[in-house]
Amino acid sequence: MVDFKLDGKIALISGASRGIGESIAITLAQYGAHTILVSRKLDALEEVGKKIRDKGGKADSIACHMGEVSQIEALFKQIKEKFGKLDILVNNAATNPYFGDMINADEGAWDKTFEVNLKGPFFMIKHAAALMAESGGGSIVNVSSVNGIRPALMQGIYSVTKAGLITMTRAFAKELASKNIRVNALLPGLTDTKFSKALMDNKAIYDYAVKQIPMGRHADPDEMSGAVLYLVSDASSYTTGSIIVVDGGGLA
Repeated sequence: MVDFKLDGKIALISGASRGIGESIAITLAQYGAHTILVSRKLDALEEVGKKIRDKGGKADSIACHMGEVSQIEALFKQIKEKFGKLDILVNNAATNPYFGDMINADEGAWDKTFEVNLKGPFFMIKHAAALMAESGGGSIVNVSSVNGIRPALMQGIYSVTKAGLITMTRAFAKELASKNIRVNALLPGLTDTKFSKALMDNKAIYDYAVKQIPMGRHADPDEMSGAVLYLVSDASSYTTGSIIVVDGGGLA
């Protein structure tokens, strides 16, 4: 039988306070993982942690800004001291502070987007891989976007970072395979989250976007967590360097 069990696994999920990250954290906990929930705001994380614990799962919350390397270093120091290992990393945290033409973007928008969407995941993987190697391996999933393959209008900088995350996934997959660390990426399409609220609240933009999706609708965050469960479990033991597109057929 295909084994999706995560009993005894320690799983770190960034951007876990809402949306796709929250759904992933709850799902991994349901399958037995002890989840470490990470985001900037501890209060929001604790709400998710309570949901997990109320259902009999295990969850710890740690505040950490993904754009600050010093905070990432402190995060992994705390994880090593408390848990002694890490089996799963899901890089889900992301930002998109600028909506408009790239040519009109200022340096601040560029820097913030790159710090959180690329620099943060890079150093998360750097520290996670060192910890995973000590205990025989692990699995890393980077949450990119279909925009990383087909850039979206008015979201050029965000799309560039998500394309970079796809390449980062493949590069780390090659480097870390010998350490029994698998690295894959999830590419969500239009999903009902706070992150996409501005797009979904604009009827003209939303209607246009949905028309490009063969299934004719947007996704629920829970429709992303199954793909991540596959990628972090032993069910995908021979899968690394892959991208899984979950977009209702939009890129087909």
